Parts: sequence; C-alpha cells; structure tokens
Amino acid sequence: MKRILVSKHAGSFAGDKDAAALVRDSLLNPGLKQGGNVIIDFKGVDLATQSFIHALLSNIIRSDPEALGRITFENCNSSVQELIEIVAEYSQEELQPLAGGDGEEVGKR
Repeated sequence: MKRILVSKHAGSFAGDKDAAALVRDSLLNPGLKQGGNVIIDFKGVDLATQSFIHALLSNIIRSDPEALGRITFENCNSSVQELIEIVAEYSQEELQPLAGGDGEEVGKR
C-alpha cells in the first residue's frame, strides 16, 4: 500500500493546486494504476483549499469512479475532511446522467 504524506509536498497549508497536480500525477495516479490502495495522509496539514483537493482528486474520480474506494484518507482535520467530501460528491455527481420528464437520459451534469 502506497502512502502519500501531503505535508511533504504542500506544507501545513495545502493551497497550491500545482503541487496537488504534481502529487496526483507522480504519486497517486501511478499507485492506483498499479492496482493497489493508496493512503493520503494529511498529518501536519492544518488547512487545505478546495482548489487543492479538487486538483488532487477530481480528475481521478471522474476518470475512474472506483478509484475513490481504493483511497484512504488519514489524519484529516474536520475542515480537510469536509473539503474531501465536497469534492468527491460533486465529482461523482458530474458522472450521473440527467433524466428528462419521461425518465429518458438527456445529458450529463
């Protein structure tokens, strides 16, 4: 199981979306593509922005909705946990088809 320590790449304030993209592309994606589980450890991170969490997770969730089930988040304070939940929710919602009045699919969100 691969462990990613976010503070090593972002410090105590995880706000740089470029750093998040680097972690995603160089650590998280390869770990998931190898078929394993990945721990994203927020130990030492006091604050994160939604743009950081979005850059870290959104593309992965959109491209492989099953990947979220193979990611474990550890040492998240309540604000970081809330951001993860928000990003995961709207990233998954974008995959759901919209239904017309007759139940027929009319598009994607």
